[in-house]
Amino acid sequence: MSSNTNFLLAIENLTVSFDGFKAIEDLNFYMDESELRVIIGPNGAGKTTLLDMICGKTRASEGSIKFRGKELTRMREHRIVWEGVGRKFQTPSIYDELSVFDNLEASYPRGRSVFGALAFKRDDEVLRRIHEVANEIQLQTRLDDLAGLLSHGQKQWLEIGMLLIQEPELLMLDEPVAGMSVSEREETAQLLRKIAKGRSVIVIEHDMEFVASLGGKVTVLHQGKILAEGDMQALKQDQRVIDVYLGH
Repeated sequence: MSSNTNFLLAIENLTVSFDGFKAIEDLNFYMDESELRVIIGPNGAGKTTLLDMICGKTRASEGSIKFRGKELTRMREHRIVWEGVGRKFQTPSIYDELSVFDNLEASYPRGRSVFGALAFKRDDEVLRRIHEVANEIQLQTRLDDLAGLLSHGQKQWLEIGMLLIQEPELLMLDEPVAGMSVSEREETAQLLRKIAKGRSVIVIEHDMEFVASLGGKVTVLHQGKILAEGDMQALKQDQRVIDVYLGH
């Protein structure tokens, strides 16, 4: 399959080596607009490395990552963010000592330049966007509370909100439900399905019940390559996937 401008994200022949070890090897991965995709696989399969490469944290040894037809492999991290790629890491990086409102406001893209930041004032558009996102992440009644007082799950939602306020077209989340209660996991699945109606979302996850509840297409990585792709029901029957991952 060759590069196709119809894909939001087209990754082709992607390889990265660390001291001769190929963490990602000759990988081809394609994603559509408004698609929710889950990446699963055993530890060391290359899942986090793949996200690191998409967001520019790790440089490719060879291959191509095109987002809306633009090559990302030579772009710096902040440029990739400007292009519309947002990333959430495993541990929430929120400002505990600030209110939920202030956390969201601090993430608002202020004209994306020094001058934009200097000229920034809390106008109606900013307020509207903060309330809209707070509503989406179910924290509208907690805007005045310190972020440090939120539950673990709510902190994860706040961090998702801090990304959403930047209006990324691709949102990447690394194990978003780790450590969450059952009810928080269910609410997070609802939230991610809702978010994916207007943008694309990549989720790395180990919780198979959560993966099944998200629906959509699942990509199985193994030793830096794609082992299988499909819906969760089909993958549960796939002997290769059972052998390397689901059977353990």
